[in-house]
Amino acid sequence: MKVYYVYILKCSDGTYYTGFTSNLEKRYLEHKTGKHKESYTFSRRPLTLEFYAEFTDPNMAIATEKQIKKWSKAKKEALINNEFEKLPNLSKKIFNSK
Repeated sequence: MKVYYVYILKCSDGTYYTGFTSNLEKRYLEHKTGKHKESYTFSRRPLTLEFYAEFTDPNMAIATEKQIKKWSKAKKEALINNEFEKLPNLSKKIFNSK
């Protein structure tokens, strides 16, 4: 059975990069060595692999990647730190009444 991965890298500037791959080890090495000069991570090396999840359904993996890419830094950090109970509150929008 083929496995697909959604992963989060922490860049040297403190930002996060979320990606999808079927070969996590190879893709991480490509990011670390700067194989793709046009990549977001190229000028933000060194990188650390902070999180990954495995999927057997590529469509579910792609949907998860797209979802995480929209998340705030705080929400990504809650996921990385296994603080799942924080995720719902980090999803709520706070409105100021005037």
